[in-house]
Amino acid sequence: MLNSNAGKHAQLIKSKAERFGFQSCGISKADFLEEDAPNLENWLKNNFHGEMKYMENHFDKRLDPRLLVEGSKSVISLSYNYFPEEKISALENYKISKYAYAEDYHEVVKEILREMVSELQEEIGEFGFRVFVDSAPVMERSWARKSGIGWVGKNANLITKQNGSFYFLAEIICDLELTPDHATTDHCGTCRKCIDACPTDAIVSDKIIDGSRCISYATIELKNEIPDHFKGRMEDWMFGCDICQDVCPWNRFSAPNRQAKFAPNESLKSFKKEEWKEITQEIFSEIFRKSPVKRTKFAGLKRNIEFLERSSDSGL
Repeated sequence: MLNSNAGKHAQLIKSKAERFGFQSCGISKADFLEEDAPNLENWLKNNFHGEMKYMENHFDKRLDPRLLVEGSKSVISLSYNYFPEEKISALENYKISKYAYAEDYHEVVKEILREMVSELQEEIGEFGFRVFVDSAPVMERSWARKSGIGWVGKNANLITKQNGSFYFLAEIICDLELTPDHATTDHCGTCRKCIDACPTDAIVSDKIIDGSRCISYATIELKNEIPDHFKGRMEDWMFGCDICQDVCPWNRFSAPNRQAKFAPNESLKSFKKEEWKEITQEIFSEIFRKSPVKRTKFAGLKRNIEFLERSSDSGL
């Protein structure tokens, strides 16, 4: 039996989320993710996480937010649009994932979340919480799916009818008792565009990704040399990859974001392949000071560019 304020507080949170610029907001009861447990276990057993050994840590916490945030009763899932107003030209250029065009989303969205929670506490009263933006062992897509924000597509991205999939996910795990929402239905049908378009065959089956074959993994997560099976298949991606999202029919509904901090970095618009090949640590630090690209570090980006260059030179 929910308390008398559960529905009122849930509506307040959703209206506040909209005012703070979030596309969607849904609520789930903080509980054990029973149906996700065997899927996560099998994914790890198949070594689909490659060298992302951190995915093996905190197995129980990934599946139960009450172990992550003591006393938690609700998971508030939110989405924040990052689809750019203009696409950086790929003409004589290496490609970078759209989410990395601008400032680091971890900091931008987390700051917005903190301001939003501060206002909520002024109106509701003090409550225990933690905010997450692609951080800590949180099964973001699982919670977003449970809360009705969207469904998990065949490319394992969360998709919504209204907005496609070019958005960040974030969570507020809190000790407020809130009226939960319900999951939506799957609308991928028989479409295979993302599966067929993936040049490295990383989508091994519906909703299951072999991360170790993904271009994003190879250019961001992988710390060692890029394996030979990526040769001739990278399609000039030097950081991340948007192929499976770009071909998704639902992304025809993507509209440009209105967050000034997500405006494309001017430096990225003017760079060409020859300039990327000559990039120095100093220029890297200057361009990517506030960017998610700093995660791969200068050495990682140089490795990616050199791998693409070698693949091109060999005629692959």
